[in-house]
Amino acid sequence: MNKDIAGSLTWAASIIVLALAASFARKQGYIDQDTTTRIVMGAIGLMVAWFGNRMPKTFVANASARKVARVGGWSMALSGLVYAGLWAFAPFDAAVLMGCAAVLTGIIVTAAYSFALRSQAKAN
Repeated sequence: MNKDIAGSLTWAASIIVLALAASFARKQGYIDQDTTTRIVMGAIGLMVAWFGNRMPKTFVANASARKVARVGGWSMALSGLVYAGLWAFAPFDAAVLMGCAAVLTGIIVTAAYSFALRSQAKAN
């Protein structure tokens, strides 16, 4: 099995197990609904950061694509960490709004950089 697929499946299984464990703890009265949501959403933010960390390490033959992968890796890793941090410490409404804005900003930065490289290559 491909290393990237194995890592992705591991993340998927881990988040499912974490969500089930948090739901079980909530039903037993150990944690409340807010904490359950924060745990799962924080794990999703860490998953986004992990995928961002993996982006520059994948093989890409084109030099421009490697540049985009590096910038995208940084932007997604940072946005995932911001997302996880917001879900850990910010008020619930702020975590939803600013967390989504952080991930969307990471995506926009990656897309804007790739479009800028493309237009620069066409100009040359």
